[in-house]
Amino acid sequence: MAAGDMASTRLGAGRQHLRPLKRRGLVLLRLTAIVFAVLLFCEFLIYYLVIFRCSWPAVKTPADAGGLGTPEPVLRAMFLADTHLLGAVRGHWLDKLRREWQMERAFQTALWLLQPEVVFILGDIFDEGKWSSSQAWADDVGRFWKIFRHAPHVQLRAVAGNHDIGFHYQMNTYKIKRFEKVFNPERLFSWKGINFCVPGTQSPADCTGGPWLISCPCLSFVMVNSVALEGDGCDICSGAEAELLEISHRLNCSREQEHRPQECGDGQRLPASAPILLQHFPLYRRNDANCSGEDAAPPDEKYTPFKERYDALSQEASRKLLWWLRPRLVLSGHTHSACEVLHGAGVLEVSVPSFSWRNRNNPSFIMGSVTPTEYALAKCYLPCEDTVLTTYCTAAGGLMLLTLVHAGLVASPFHFGWNMLRKFKTT
Repeated sequence: MAAGDMASTRLGAGRQHLRPLKRRGLVLLRLTAIVFAVLLFCEFLIYYLVIFRCSWPAVKTPADAGGLGTPEPVLRAMFLADTHLLGAVRGHWLDKLRREWQMERAFQTALWLLQPEVVFILGDIFDEGKWSSSQAWADDVGRFWKIFRHAPHVQLRAVAGNHDIGFHYQMNTYKIKRFEKVFNPERLFSWKGINFCVPGTQSPADCTGGPWLISCPCLSFVMVNSVALEGDGCDICSGAEAELLEISHRLNCSREQEHRPQECGDGQRLPASAPILLQHFPLYRRNDANCSGEDAAPPDEKYTPFKERYDALSQEASRKLLWWLRPRLVLSGHTHSACEVLHGAGVLEVSVPSFSWRNRNNPSFIMGSVTPTEYALAKCYLPCEDTVLTTYCTAAGGLMLLTLVHAGLVASPFHFGWNMLRKFKTT
């Protein structure tokens, strides 16, 4: 055999040897691209696709009804509850990583797409605050601020839940102060009234006098430490009720300042509009039997009686709050499920479902458009965990099938279908 022929034979054999390697590399590249695309969709894009469908509810203003004057400013508020950040005792590292990533992506996506002006968290921010050590608490707080980071112009407020400071028999002054140190008085007024000066109504200089300033149109929110409303006269409970009575007095003076000028004095007053009450425990109700919707309590839990001071506030505490504050709207958490209840003279209470996939397959949050006299609410659902798991399982099955086809262990579905079609035509 000539030398040229031998060289050609070797070159041909080398090329034949390279073809399988090239084919394997191409298949590996395709599999990697599919894995990357599935991860990108399930862990990032799906939050944008789902939350993009949410929009702020329209609220009626006097201008909409044909009234005169400038339209009332609208505050965009986001309400979420029961994030339950896992702690050092009951939280497995993988569970922590998964749930916190989900909440971080959902919250950051909602901030970017919806642009709220204030975010309220209605208690049970942490899962183990009731017993965590100082170091464990510091670690949990650090993770919280990473997940719920926000721009300086967005205000974040929170109320204490039973998992943050413990139930009545577990809470103490140390735990409450520890919670308030994180959500300090500049951002959280536990069981005190808060007025938000609505951006865009006046120059910034007109809205910098402190939380009680009403030189520009403001909204009143009363944030209550509902764990302290046990009603047994303990020091913490007595202090909480005394502060609520003070807020009640100021609210009533603002509403009736023309009729009782001597009793109210010359102090700076709150806005005359009815406040919005925010707390962790819901007001008293017998159970969730009248709650409806896809995120209501499951049928086997709806008729379970609520235990006072554990599942909901006592009847006495609920009556006091409604009587003292006369709110126009109540928002609460704790039950992890959605519910709407009318109290007393038609005061609506909305129970906000849990924001964590650990507690629900379909977490959500409430979007509120609020003016000094009106409000409108809408619910924004997050991606269902079933959808994410189904996507992963489908992708895993597809990848396995492609691998088997490439290895020759399974016939290609395309070739199998083509052969069946040819066989059918010949017959």
